[in-house]
Amino acid sequence: MLQSKLNRRLFLGAGGAAAGSVALAGVGSSAALATESGLTPDKVLAELLAGNKRFISGKAKHPHLSRERIGAVAKGQHPFAIILGCADSRVAPELLFDQGVGDLFVNRVAGNAVDPLLLGSMEYAAEEFVPPLVVVLGHERCGAVAATQGCVRSGGKAPGSIQAIVDTLTPIVGPYANDPDAVEKGVQANVKAQAAAVLAQSAIFREKVEAGHMKIVGARYDLDSGKVTVLS
Repeated sequence: MLQSKLNRRLFLGAGGAAAGSVALAGVGSSAALATESGLTPDKVLAELLAGNKRFISGKAKHPHLSRERIGAVAKGQHPFAIILGCADSRVAPELLFDQGVGDLFVNRVAGNAVDPLLLGSMEYAAEEFVPPLVVVLGHERCGAVAATQGCVRSGGKAPGSIQAIVDTLTPIVGPYANDPDAVEKGVQANVKAQAAAVLAQSAIFREKVEAGHMKIVGARYDLDSGKVTVLS
């Protein structure tokens, strides 16, 4: 275990040196920062939901957008949450949670689906910045879910590499394809399945969750109201 942690730190340090433009704080110092700040998974989730309430009410603060903030995070970032969201133009996490530059480590792909490349990105953030919360964020009327269920009903294929999304989501959302509320049930099932997949596929996340240092939650964004609801 110790050797594994050392190897991870060496990788992260080497990556920072090679990238040059990527500011790395180091696993140890990031962990200390998280501890000293008193951030817990529940506190971070409460902050995100409070920001969402501001967004809904039209009273968003738009924090951390100043030139001073940009200069500060250029020297090193310390995001306090990892977001796995859908690649939809209407579902921008920084906006709907009313956060600013450097606050959230956002990963987005159609259908908010976990694959090895995306999981590696999330693990990097978990190791380097030690945020206490991961949010898997799906949304109402998700096009990736709807398209997948359409292929299931028709027996057809999606064009190009879109089929890769369909293949990934079919086992999760396909069983609801003929339900009167097919897309909504598929969206919620997919959020829960992807949150579970992060844990199932990643020893890094399991270690942090089991130690009580991190929580992974699923959530649904309502396109009509702007509200985020925690599902798990």
